[in-house]
This record gives sequence, C-alpha cells and structure tokens, in this order.
Amino acid sequence: MTYLVSEYLAHHFYCFLDEDDMFTALENRLEQHGNWLLLLARLLMAIIFLHEASTLLVGFQAAAAAMSKIGVPAPALIATIALQLVAGLMLALGWYGRLGALALGLFCMMTAFLFHTNFASQNELLHFEKDLAIAGGMFVTAAVGTGAVSLDRFMPQRWRRRQGA
Repeated sequence: MTYLVSEYLAHHFYCFLDEDDMFTALENRLEQHGNWLLLLARLLMAIIFLHEASTLLVGFQAAAAAMSKIGVPAPALIATIALQLVAGLMLALGWYGRLGALALGLFCMMTAFLFHTNFASQNELLHFEKDLAIAGGMFVTAAVGTGAVSLDRFMPQRWRRRQGA
C-alpha cells in the first residue's frame, strides 16, 4: 500500500523525483498542455479589456464627463472603447491574436505613462505597475502567437506561418 501511495505521489506531484527528472516531467506536461495554457492566458488578459469596454459603453455619459475633466475628448474615448472591444475579442478568440495583443500592449504602455505617473500615490504606482505587467503579457503573446486553440489556426497556411499558430 505504501508503495502505491509513493508511486502515485511521484507520478502526480513529482515530489519524489530528483531535480532533473522533475524538470523533465514538468517540461513534458507543459508541452502537452501548452496550447491550453495559452488559451487560458489569452482569456484572462482579454476579459480585462472586454469588461472595461462594456462598462464604458454602459456608462458612456459618465465616462465621457470624467474623461473630459482630465482632457480626454469624447472621440478618444470612443476609440478607446473600440480598441478594447475589437482587440480584446481578437485576443480571446485567437483571430489575428498577435495583432490584438500588440495593440493592447501598446495601449497599456501608453495608459501607464500618460495617466499613472503620480508615484507619490501608492494607488497610482500600483496601476502603473499593473499596466506594465499586462503590457508584458501582451508582448509575450504577440511574440509567441496564440497557439493551436485559436481561430488563427484556421487561417491560410501563409498567415499561420507568420503568426506562429
């Protein structure tokens, strides 16, 4: 019985394997499930932008009033909502996902440096750091592609080769 338990733990939790075997086993698992992890990462990142865009749409008048107080005109707000919706959907669906990720990464960098630079405020610093972290995730997605669980996979072969899908 003890042998079965230790074999089970070694097989599922790698806690009884030496370090090289543990990393090899982990790499094998990541190879097997990497495309599903890319899907999960894309969905987790996209939901931020889809939620924000829908919130801005529902409360457009209030959002426009708040943005005008800091000098952002209504057309820029409309463009922001469109970017978040379109690029967020592109990322979530994996349809031209690299392009969507790149656009959202640049948007996050711009947001961080334009709106969250009052580092005397701990809240502003936190928003600045979060924007940079999200941008980093977007740039990784833009670099490695959307993976096999995406609509990019169904694009013509020439496109897939460029996209790394």
